[in-house]
Amino acid sequence: MTSETNDPNSQEDELIMKYYMAATIQTSFDEAIERTEAALKTEGFGVLTRVDIQKTLKSKIGADFRPYIILGACNPTLAHHALQLEDKVGTMLPCNIIVQQKAEGEIEVAAIDPVASMQAINNADLTKAAHAVRDKLSQVIDSLSESDDHV
Repeated sequence: MTSETNDPNSQEDELIMKYYMAATIQTSFDEAIERTEAALKTEGFGVLTRVDIQKTLKSKIGADFRPYIILGACNPTLAHHALQLEDKVGTMLPCNIIVQQKAEGEIEVAAIDPVASMQAINNADLTKAAHAVRDKLSQVIDSLSESDDHV
């Protein structure tokens, strides 16, 4: 199990802010999706969309691809607050979380870092709101890593 989150004290992060947080867990692909959805629910997120990239690429262009799901997650309270601060922020919603198979039994779960994506918008209140969302998504990623330690 490994986990990647933005460390504000890291020199590398001062130069280049990562646009995601990730953890690699040892489990099946389907179990990783279930665990991710449960962790999102714990933090107040619901899954609005589920895009099966492997299936879509196969059916649309005949390409083979590894198991790869994009979950579109939304915390209604935080989304409502953000939309009150900036009505165009909906172009960046919902928060995307990917679950992808890296190797047999090795699954990466990665979530967008909303603070990084909100840098394009000059709104200090929205930046504060993005930090609240990042904290919750970071909890999701960290909980997956922690639960993997106890399996």
